[in-house]
Amino acid sequence: MNQVVKKEEGALAVNMFEADADKGSQNMTQEDLALPFLKVLGQLSPEVNKVHARYVKGAEPGMIINSVTNELYDGAKGIDVLPVFYERKLIEWQDRGAGTGAPVAIHDASSDIMSQTTRDKSYKDRLPNGNYIENTANHFVVLLGKSPTTALISMKSTQLKISRKWNSMMMGLKLQGKNGLFTPPTYSHIYKLKTVQMSNDKGTWFGWDVSTVGPVKDKGVYEIAKNFAASVSKGAVQAKHETDTPEQSKTKK
Repeated sequence: MNQVVKKEEGALAVNMFEADADKGSQNMTQEDLALPFLKVLGQLSPEVNKVHARYVKGAEPGMIINSVTNELYDGAKGIDVLPVFYERKLIEWQDRGAGTGAPVAIHDASSDIMSQTTRDKSYKDRLPNGNYIENTANHFVVLLGKSPTTALISMKSTQLKISRKWNSMMMGLKLQGKNGLFTPPTYSHIYKLKTVQMSNDKGTWFGWDVSTVGPVKDKGVYEIAKNFAASVSKGAVQAKHETDTPEQSKTKK
């Protein structure tokens, strides 16, 4: 998570801080840091429930929330992000209230674990042990704004088609280079992520909508994205998935 801190009135000179750069954090690794999730709030999300311990003042269905800072974003206006790394995982869960709230296991997309599941009445892919598997698309991003912040967007269930659309948009980008057309790195272009209301015969919910903004112009931001991509690809950044009220945030029409 990267944040640019502005000098405040009466603060010490920046060059004093620069001389002691990174002091105090020598023993911190990625294991000691919380990677924010950027989540779409639904009708049943605890953050919108005023009597829930995780309630966030001002939170409403359709908003986007930073899971670490609890900062809220207007879903209709959306957020600008640089996608830096993509991976798909098969996450094994126990039912809500039956476990610790953390995944039982995280399986690679190449695993044959899905062949062991059967679809139940609630459309969950159940294993013989009673746990269920969620096919989860992880998009590691840099959230743009006043201070660029590294974060993760996880898409599952009906949002997998949004993930595929986004991936196709990234892979479809071509630039003309000295050796002909090439596919630029995913973090070369900014994308706008908004929330929209979706529905089917089971109910309505809020989901993601993705559109292209254009190429990144700030070299510093590009370097942050490039370095974050390198860290994730090396396995130095691990997502700490927790049970939430995912898309079961659907409400009957």
